[in-house]
Amino acid sequence: TVLMCRGKAMRDFKGPDCRFVNFKKGEAVYVYYKLIGESTELWAGSVGSDFGYFPKDLLEINHNYSNEELELPTDVSFTCW
Repeated sequence: TVLMCRGKAMRDFKGPDCRFVNFKKGEAVYVYYKLIGESTELWAGSVGSDFGYFPKDLLEINHNYSNEELELPTDVSFTCW
């Protein structure tokens, strides 16, 4: 897994289920995947030790780590237990 970029949360976010990562305004969010297909508005990344999806428009990118963008089809997902 390649770390793509880091950003700052522009506002609080609480996802609808366990596939999403929650964060507070101002927290650092690390982006690993950009989703393509039906959910192009979602990226996948981490906040602290939590990993999940979040809306990309809530993130202000402040550092790019990789010029290579890793895109995943939206049918690659995991299930809440």
